[in-house]
Amino acid sequence: MIRPIVITGTPVLHQKALEVTAFDDDLMELVEDMYETMDKAPGVGLAAPQVGVNLRVFVYNWELADGTHQRGVVINPTLELSEIPEGEPDWETEAEGCLSVPGERFPIRRAEKAVLTGLDLQQNPVHIEAEGWFARIFQHEFDHLNGILYVDRLAEPHRSDAQHAIQDNGWGVPGLSWLPGEEQLEG
Repeated sequence: MIRPIVITGTPVLHQKALEVTAFDDDLMELVEDMYETMDKAPGVGLAAPQVGVNLRVFVYNWELADGTHQRGVVINPTLELSEIPEGEPDWETEAEGCLSVPGERFPIRRAEKAVLTGLDLQQNPVHIEAEGWFARIFQHEFDHLNGILYVDRLAEPHRSDAQHAIQDNGWGVPGLSWLPGEEQLEG
């Protein structure tokens, strides 16, 4: 089932998500719905808080440079990062978007490498070493689990530009969402 994606200002997006303790049918249904929602949006990642669920879960879908396809779920993740480079982010290679700030893109500096660990749905260990955009996806989704949106991390003048875009769109208030596949904002 495709679930509505909540927009910045909804409280669940701005708080630390809770550890998953029950690996049950409800969790399996949530993850299936998250895959379906991410695919329909379309997106390369989706965290449970983005569909209004305050749990430490995210799904991802990315094709690596070598043509291999990486798709999965990580539950209760941890993330180790290489150093984040200093300097101005590049619009061409470092601009990100977010399904909870729909239609907007801004450049942001991220670590080039990331090591993601956690669990899958069967409680098997997950360990992925990622570089480039794959590492960027993990950083973006992991931030969601800690109540941080990428627009919160932007440097000036992009931070101000993002805040203006949020205000201009009438976001930043509780209760707004959108349903992938439909044009109308809900709330």
